[in-house]
Amino acid sequence: MQIVGRDTNKLKKNEIVRTTVETVTESTVDGIIASLFFAVLGGAPLAIAYKAINTMDSLFGYKSDTYHDFGWVPARLNDLVSWFPARLALPVIAISTALCGLSGIISLAVAIRDGSKHPSPNSGFLEATMAGALGIHLGGTSFYSGKINIKPFIGDNLRELELSDVSQSHKLMFVASLLVLVVVVSIEMV
Repeated sequence: MQIVGRDTNKLKKNEIVRTTVETVTESTVDGIIASLFFAVLGGAPLAIAYKAINTMDSLFGYKSDTYHDFGWVPARLNDLVSWFPARLALPVIAISTALCGLSGIISLAVAIRDGSKHPSPNSGFLEATMAGALGIHLGGTSFYSGKINIKPFIGDNLRELELSDVSQSHKLMFVASLLVLVVVVSIEMV
């Protein structure tokens, strides 16, 4: 089973770590933070509408020859509806970073510096926040359907990627998700 869009059959250890950290970061915002944001705004109908847009983007929004024209609409719509939740996630991830004993200030600084380097108007800021939190590089060369895709590096290459970065990213995203859940429950109780 493949949970990422890129080719995984020839990945080296550091590429697996990078792919996993990038995927965990984006999935936490898409799957949890943005979904809860839309649930607060409009209940289940708006949360379901958001997830439908996000799922269509995941399935067809890739820049492939097969789905290029069809996939353009859900990709752009997902960029639009995810814009605010992605920005809302930045301070949440920075606070989570601080709660986990890392530098929330550095994670935000890297997000501000590198977030717009990414081709996605939303994912880049989130990946940059995570890269800053962990002191690692994200981005670089990947392959999708056998074709090379080079993204700018995000973050500072302070050290090599390590397997522990996967568990650290999981921990940060768990804390971030928990923070958002607490805020959502608090808002709903008022």
